[in-house]
Amino acid sequence: MLVSKEVIEDLYSNVDNEKKLDTESIVDKNKIKIIKAIYDDNKNFELHAKAKGHRDTHDVFIKVLKNEIVDVKCTCKEYQSTYSSCSHILATMTKFANSTEYSNIFGEQKGKKDTRFYDKSNKYKAFNQIIGTFYDDLCTKEQTTKKGTKTSTNLIEIDPKIIYDSQNKEMLIEFKLGDGKNSYKIKNLITFYDTFSNEESFKYGQKLEFKHCREIFKNSDLKILDFLLKYSEIIKYTNESIGQQRYYGKVMNEGAITISNTCLDEMFDVFNGEYIKIKKDYKEDKILFLDEAPEIKFILEEESKEDYKLYPNIDIYNYDVLYGKKYLYIIIEDVIYRCPMNFKNTILKLLDMYKNNFTKEILFKKKELPKLFSLVVPSIKKNLEIKNIKAEEMEKYIPQDLYVKVYLDMNERNFITADIKFGYKDLEFNPLKEDKNINIPRDIVKETKTLETFIQTGFMLDKENGRLVLTDDEKIYNFLSEEIMYYMKNFEILATESFKKKEIKTPKISNVGIKIENNLLKINFSEFNFSTSELVEIMEKYKLRKKYYKLNDGSFLNLQENETLDFLEKLNIDGTLNYNELLNGEINLPVYRSLYLDKILKKSNMNVYRNKEYKELINDIQNANDDYIKVPSELNATLRRYQEVGYKWLKTLDTYGLGGILADDMGLGKTLQVICLLLDYNVNADEKKTSIVVCPSSLTLNWYNEINKFAPSLKAKVISGNAEERKKYIHNLENYDIIITSYDLLKRDIETYTEMNYEYKFIIADEAQYIKNNNTQNFKAIKKIKAQTRFALTGTPIENSLAELWSIFDFTMPGYLYGYRKFKESFETPIIKDEDSYKTKKLKMLIEPFILRRIKEEVLTELPEKTVTVLNSEMEEEQQKIYMSYMAEAREEVANEIVANGFEKNQMKILALLMRLRQICCHPSLFINNYEGGSGKLNQCMEIIKDAVQGNHKILLFSGYTSMFDILEEDLKKENIKYFKLTGQTKVTERIELVDEFNENSEIKVFLISLKAGGTGLNLIGADMVIHYDPWWNISAENQATDRTYRIGQKRNVQVYKLITKNSIEEKIYELQQKKAKLVDNMLSTNETFISKLSKDEIMDLFK
Repeated sequence: MLVSKEVIEDLYSNVDNEKKLDTESIVDKNKIKIIKAIYDDNKNFELHAKAKGHRDTHDVFIKVLKNEIVDVKCTCKEYQSTYSSCSHILATMTKFANSTEYSNIFGEQKGKKDTRFYDKSNKYKAFNQIIGTFYDDLCTKEQTTKKGTKTSTNLIEIDPKIIYDSQNKEMLIEFKLGDGKNSYKIKNLITFYDTFSNEESFKYGQKLEFKHCREIFKNSDLKILDFLLKYSEIIKYTNESIGQQRYYGKVMNEGAITISNTCLDEMFDVFNGEYIKIKKDYKEDKILFLDEAPEIKFILEEESKEDYKLYPNIDIYNYDVLYGKKYLYIIIEDVIYRCPMNFKNTILKLLDMYKNNFTKEILFKKKELPKLFSLVVPSIKKNLEIKNIKAEEMEKYIPQDLYVKVYLDMNERNFITADIKFGYKDLEFNPLKEDKNINIPRDIVKETKTLETFIQTGFMLDKENGRLVLTDDEKIYNFLSEEIMYYMKNFEILATESFKKKEIKTPKISNVGIKIENNLLKINFSEFNFSTSELVEIMEKYKLRKKYYKLNDGSFLNLQENETLDFLEKLNIDGTLNYNELLNGEINLPVYRSLYLDKILKKSNMNVYRNKEYKELINDIQNANDDYIKVPSELNATLRRYQEVGYKWLKTLDTYGLGGILADDMGLGKTLQVICLLLDYNVNADEKKTSIVVCPSSLTLNWYNEINKFAPSLKAKVISGNAEERKKYIHNLENYDIIITSYDLLKRDIETYTEMNYEYKFIIADEAQYIKNNNTQNFKAIKKIKAQTRFALTGTPIENSLAELWSIFDFTMPGYLYGYRKFKESFETPIIKDEDSYKTKKLKMLIEPFILRRIKEEVLTELPEKTVTVLNSEMEEEQQKIYMSYMAEAREEVANEIVANGFEKNQMKILALLMRLRQICCHPSLFINNYEGGSGKLNQCMEIIKDAVQGNHKILLFSGYTSMFDILEEDLKKENIKYFKLTGQTKVTERIELVDEFNENSEIKVFLISLKAGGTGLNLIGADMVIHYDPWWNISAENQATDRTYRIGQKRNVQVYKLITKNSIEEKIYELQQKKAKLVDNMLSTNETFISKLSKDEIMDLFK
C-alpha cells in the first residue's frame, strides 16, 4: 500500500458519514489533481494537490513523517474555520492511496516490484524524490506529444527588411519567417526570443508552425538569427527589468529592432556583401551592403588661363549619412558604404560645402592654388584627381614633408622654454619669427596643428626671444608627467641637462615599525625617498586631492593614488596629528587606535615590523566591525549607485540614533532604499524589534508587495479588517518584522497602539506630506508612536510654508528645530517676511545633514526613461458585494451557455459579461443606476492625481469607458484641478486646439482621453505622467496611448501607472497578458478579439 493503514485510520478517526460521502464524491468526480509527490515509503511522504471546489480551486498540502500526520493544510473555508481535515484533504489522501500511476512508481503492483523507476532502499531517497517531483511533468509532456501538431518540415529562412526614414535619419529592421511556401512577419521579438530559448513550437499563421531551434534554420541565415536573438534579448530585458521600485518603463519597440549606433555596425557585419530589402520613404527596393568607401573624387581642372574649378564626381543632393559606433555609413543610390570615421572631417566636410552653397563646382583664381594645396588638399589627397594639368606645373604648389625640432630647457625661474624649428628638406626656420624670404610651398595645416599642440599644453609666446615658455606649475607638471611622451613621438626633442634634472618623484616610505610602549602606540618610519621638512605642506595638498606638490628645488612629487601619503592621512583620524613629529621619524598615537592601524596596514605593501606586545593586543581583540556599510546579500535587487548611497545614509543616521527625511524625487525608489535598511536590521540585529510603516491607504498593498518582492525573508503584515481584527493584529505585532498601516487606520487604532506602549525599531512615515500640518489628527496620532529611529519619505518636504518642514522634522527628530513658536520666531518669520539671508543659511545648515534629496535629472543622466508601475487597489465593501454577486451569476451563465451552445458560439456573450465585471472594478455606477457607494480604484486614482499636481506633473488619463470621465470630472472639479477631455465626439479642429493648449498651458494639469479616440495620433509631450485607469485587452493600444507623451521631444522622465483592482478580473487579465505575449495582439481594431485565443479553461479562470 502507498499509505500505511495507521495513517489512513488516523486521518479518518473523527470523520462523520456526511463528510465521508462528500469525500467519495470529490474523488469520483475527479476533482483532485496531485501536483507533486515526494515519497520515501508509506510512512514518510509529502503531497501537494489542487482541489476543485464549487467556485474556487484550493491548494492542499499533506506531510507524513514516521507514520504520523505532522502537517495538513487547505485553502478552503472549511479548513480555515475548523483547522481540521476537510473533505479536500481526505480526498487527496484517498486518491493517492488508490493511485495506479503512483503505484507504478512508488509501490508494488500485483505482488511485483516495478524497478523501472524506483528502488525502495533508503540510500536512494534523494533519487526517489527527484522521480516523484518530475513524474507529473513527464506525463504532461507525453500527453502533449501524443496530441501532436502539424509543424513545418522545411528549413526556415529569415527575410529581413529595413525601414528607412531619410528625413529623420531613422532606421528599423523587421523580419519575416518562411518555409519556402508561406512567410509571416515576427510581430513580437520578445515572444520569438522566449520561444527559441525554450525550444517551443509557435504558430505564426494557418500555414506556418515549427519548433524553434537552431537546426531548423538555413545555414546561410544563422548570422541573421544570432543578430535577431541578441537584440530581441536586449529588448526583452530592457522592457521587462523594470521593477515597481522604479518609475521608468517599457522603452523599446517590440515589433522591430531600432538601429542604434552599435547596432548599425553589427547589422553591417551580418549583411556585408548582400542585397537586403529596404523600404525607403515608402518606396520598396533592395540595397547592397559594401565594406569600402565610395569612389568619391574631387576633380581639379583648368577652367581658363586664370581660373580653376574643383567639383565632385557625385550628385551632391543624392546621398545620406548615418553614424555607427565605429564607422560612418554613406547611402548612395542602392548601396550603403562603410567608411572610417575620419570621412566626416574630410570628404563629407567638403561635400557639405557644395550642398550648403547650392553649387556643383567651386571656381577660384590660379594664384589661389598654393592655398588650396596647403589647406585643403592634405585632407583629401587620396580623393583628388587632377585633370588636364601638367605634373611639373602642379609641383610648384605641392609642399614637401614638414619636420619639427624642439629644444627644451629649464631657466633660472624653473620655467620650461621651447625653441622650435620647422624644416622642409634643407631649409629650416623659426615659425615664431616672420621671415619674408621663405618662398616655398608650405604645409600650413600641419604647421598650424603643431603650434596648436604647444598652445594646448599651455606654452605662451616670448616674442622678444622668438620662443615659447611654459610658466604654470600645473601645466609644467602635466607636460613632464604625460605630454612629453607625445612630443617625443612626433617631434625631434633636444633637452639640456638642466631640463633633465627636473624629475617627478613618487613619495615612498620603505619600512614601518610598530610597538607598544608606556601605554602608547609608537610608529617608526625609515627610508623616506623625499625630504620630510616639507611634509606638512605636502599633506595639505594631498588632503585637497591635488595632483602634485612642487618641492623647493623645483622638482615635483606625484600625489595621485599614493600609498605612503594615503597611509599618513589615515593615521590623522581626528585631524590633530602633527606631521612635524615625523622629522624625528616617529609618531605616537593612543593604544585604542591599534585595531584601526592594523586594518590600514593590511591594505598596504609597505614592510611592517610589529613587536610582541602589539601582536598580542591585536590577537586579543575579537569581532572587529567592518568600517564599511554593505548592502545585505539577501536583497532581491541590485541597487543603483544613488540608492546605495541613500541606504547607507539611512543606516548611518540610525547608527547614531538620528532620524531623517528621504526626499528623493518621485520614481527614484525611496521604498526600496528603506526596505534595504529594514532587511539589514533584520539580518544583523541580535535582539529584534518590530518596525512600523505608515502610509496612505492606497499604498499599503504596494508596500506589502514590494517587501515580498525585494526582501521575502521579512515577515510583513498589513493591518486591515474590522476594528476587532485590527486590534488582534496589533496585539500580535511581535510576530512580524514589519507591520503596515494607513494614516486613516492609525488614527482609528491609536488607542490600541498607546495601550500597547510598544517601542518599535523603526517608524517610517511614507508620503510624509500627510503629516505636514501639526494640528491634524494624522500628525498627533503618529507622534504618539514610540520608536528608536524615525524616518519620513516624501518628494515634497516643503510645499507651501516652512511650518510643513518643521512638522516633518518634529516627527523625525522631536525638538531638533525647537518648538514651533520658537522656530517661527527664529526662522519662519525672518525668512518669509524679511527675506533674511543669514537665517536662511543657518536653517539650511541645520537641516542639510538630515535631508537627502536627489532629483531624476541629477542621478539619471541617461536619456529620459519610462517606467510602468502596476498599482493594486481594493474594492470598497459595497463594490465588493456587487462584484462577487455578479461574478457568481456570470460564472453560472457562462457555464450553462457553453454546455448548451458550445464555446465557439458564445465568445461575444462572454466578452459582454467580462466587460460588466471590468466596469464594476472601475465604478459600479457605470451600469448600475442610483449606486451611492464608492470605488477603491477611483480613490486611488485621485490620490495619485493630487500628489502629481502638487509635484508639478501633468497627467494623461486614459480609459476605455468615456462614461467614467463623468465621474472623474466631478472629483477634479471638487479639487479645483483644471482639465481637458477628448473623446470620439471631439471635433478634429478642437482636438488640435486642446492638444496645443495642454502642451503650453501649465495650469491645465489633467487630460482625460478616450483610449479609442486619443490613443494614437496626438503629440502630448507636455505631460510626464500617464494613468491607465482600466486595463485594456490589447496591450499595444495601451503602449500607443502612452507614446502620446513618451516620444521624440520629451525631455522629462515619464511615469506610467496601470491601475489594477486586486482579486478581480483585471488582475487575471494582467496576469494573462504577462504570461502569454501573443494575447496582446490587437482586439478591437480588427475582427479578432484576443478572447478567441484563450482556451475554455482560461476563460473559466477569468470568472473565478
